[in-house]
Amino acid sequence: MKHTEFKFKTFDGLQLFGQSWQPENQSRAVVCLVHGMGEHSGRYAHIADALTQAGYVLFTFDIRGHGKSSGPRGHTPSYEAPMKDISSLLEIVNKQFPQLSSFLYGHSLGGNLVLNYVLRRQPQFKGVIVTGPWLRLAFEPPAFKIALGKITNQLCPAFSQKSGLDTKVLSHDPKVVHAYENDPLVHDHISARMFISIYQAGQWALEHASEFSIPLLLMHGGDDKIISVEAS
Repeated sequence: MKHTEFKFKTFDGLQLFGQSWQPENQSRAVVCLVHGMGEHSGRYAHIADALTQAGYVLFTFDIRGHGKSSGPRGHTPSYEAPMKDISSLLEIVNKQFPQLSSFLYGHSLGGNLVLNYVLRRQPQFKGVIVTGPWLRLAFEPPAFKIALGKITNQLCPAFSQKSGLDTKVLSHDPKVVHAYENDPLVHDHISARMFISIYQAGQWALEHASEFSIPLLLMHGGDDKIISVEAS
């Protein structure tokens, strides 16, 4: 397996960290992965092991404001910004592997971004994979918090606060929880703009779900206490 790290510039001047894993032998296709809120691409090295053993190339990157990428932690200036960042990654993939088919894969926040990317841009992929996509939360935030978030989004969109995530419910596997809690690249901040953008985009994706035309594999843990299983 060949592991490569790289960086690329965004349309608004940020520098994003990316990495890829390639099988030693002939590759079957490319999988482009978008990670979840607060984490980073390095947490998916085990996915890279499995995919490369099966003959697939994996490309991924740290979302702006996450991991080794630049930008305020947990913030995006708009929902369109990460959409454009995904397009930039796909351009890199297409230049390096123009002969291979591509799959788009997103987890949690990444699932929200991936589903919306496909619905809004109608790209040509062999298929799409999403796990635990953040379409709705497993609990309904109080109405006053949503209203306050919308006001803050207008007046001070970059204002961020701790997400209040209970890490103990991230996984049934205590090793996974321990790794998350002790990862220096993980953060627990989210800005008003990021939250409202994801909240609204999740609802939009549900309203336009019937327009999804690419083969889709969607998986969601039945005991998820953070993201709504019913929405999936």
